[in-house]
Amino acid sequence: MIVLGVDPGLASTGFGVVARRGGQLVALDGGVIETAAGVPDERRLTSIAARMAALLDEHSPDALALEQLYFGANVRTAFAVGQARGVVMLAAGQHHIACAAYTPQQVKGAVCGHGRADKAQVQRMVASLLALAEAPRPDHAADALAVAICHHNHAPVAAAAAVAAGTT
Repeated sequence: MIVLGVDPGLASTGFGVVARRGGQLVALDGGVIETAAGVPDERRLTSIAARMAALLDEHSPDALALEQLYFGANVRTAFAVGQARGVVMLAAGQHHIACAAYTPQQVKGAVCGHGRADKAQVQRMVASLLALAEAPRPDHAADALAVAICHHNHAPVAAAAAVAAGTT
């Protein structure tokens, strides 16, 4: 299974592609889609959507997993993240790829064992779980890889629950 993990944002959208090979998780790709401040939002969102479509074409993932929107103190930032999240989901829908969403606490729990891990700990654990020589940078890329790892860990449990509930 190949999962494209996404940490959405208007200025920086992190992405990470993780596959399970022979029982091990491996990183196939990762990075950040950056857009410049001062460019109209519609052009920034178009850039994110186009790059996401290219990643979907290149890697043909089985699923796309993204971080759920977190409403902190800055509502303006939350709306911008929501818009970026929306164009990512649109690109996945246009490619007929199912989306899953996880809270930041679920992602940190899946990677670090607890939901209060800091950015540096997430980066170190992602590197360890994917057998990377060094921690992925920037942190948006590490977060996206962590989201993909989280989905790899949750997908078998969700599938088993669906079978048990008779919904498959």
